[in-house]
Amino acid sequence: MTARVLGRTGVLISPLTLGAMNFGRHQDEDTSIGIIHAALDAGITAIDTADVYEQGESERIVGRALQGRRDDVFLATKFHGRIGDDPRHAGNSRRWITRAVEGSLRRLGTDHIDLYQAHRPDPDTDLLETLRTLDGLVRSGKILYYGTSVFPAHQQVEAHFLASQHGLIAPHTQQLPYSLLVRSAEREVFPVVRKYGVGVLGYGPLAAGWLSGKYRLGAAQPESARADLIPGRFDIGADHNQRKLAAADALAALAEENGLSLIELAVAFALNHPAVSSVIIGPRTAEHLDAYVKASQVVLDAAVLDRIDAIVDPGTHFLERDTGVDTPSLQASSLRRTA
Repeated sequence: MTARVLGRTGVLISPLTLGAMNFGRHQDEDTSIGIIHAALDAGITAIDTADVYEQGESERIVGRALQGRRDDVFLATKFHGRIGDDPRHAGNSRRWITRAVEGSLRRLGTDHIDLYQAHRPDPDTDLLETLRTLDGLVRSGKILYYGTSVFPAHQQVEAHFLASQHGLIAPHTQQLPYSLLVRSAEREVFPVVRKYGVGVLGYGPLAAGWLSGKYRLGAAQPESARADLIPGRFDIGADHNQRKLAAADALAALAEENGLSLIELAVAFALNHPAVSSVIIGPRTAEHLDAYVKASQVVLDAAVLDRIDAIVDPGTHFLERDTGVDTPSLQASSLRRTA
């Protein structure tokens, strides 16, 4: 794979990043380690996990798999989600970050984390406190770079403004969902991150399975563990999913017209935007991994990209939940009027 530069860092990483969310959950340890090793052998040089994935089990598995190969990998993990039952063991405060990073270092079996990311914004913590804490971790050598995940454009701007005002290192990366069906980032986030030299790690190139090729007009509802957990996002009989289903079907037909699988079209599209440094994938089998690697070699021409834009308008999405953003200003408590 042809390496790409991660934002303004100068670091070269592979166009595909191995996502470790399923390790320890849908895949046992030996299967997970086998996929990690196969990904490294295929040329993938970046791995992304989080402390909250199976309450640290994913990090532990990744750490074991990287024994003897740590220097070959750009290793990313995240903090924010609750660890255990104590509500204090979560968030973006200095108190929690300084504890969370030690836990991640221990489970990963390493003396530094290449990229440490705030998994979600924390409305209860002053952003400057978070930035100061992460700046300190970079200067101490415990982390090399830091980033954010699904931070809206205005918080990206705020973070860079605060960093400039207070002499701090600014965020290096932003992680967000980006796919043929979830294009919201094109409207505001991509222009902002490009202005500040922030590298984007896009996740969900298959839109949680909607772009797997199984969602077609007239076909039966595909079986899915995610659909069982979050039926509102997947029920093809629901009114709000009908337009998404029609788009997925049209995109599958477009892929077929061009001699591609829908997976190839989807991954190639996610990699095409100049703001995107790498796309996070979550293969559950060696066959899935091979399909992703093959898809990463596909280049889409302008005619195909124009056809895509005619099916899904740039800068749009079909369901707010698909954006990964939990916007405080749209919560019921914020919408209610007070005297």
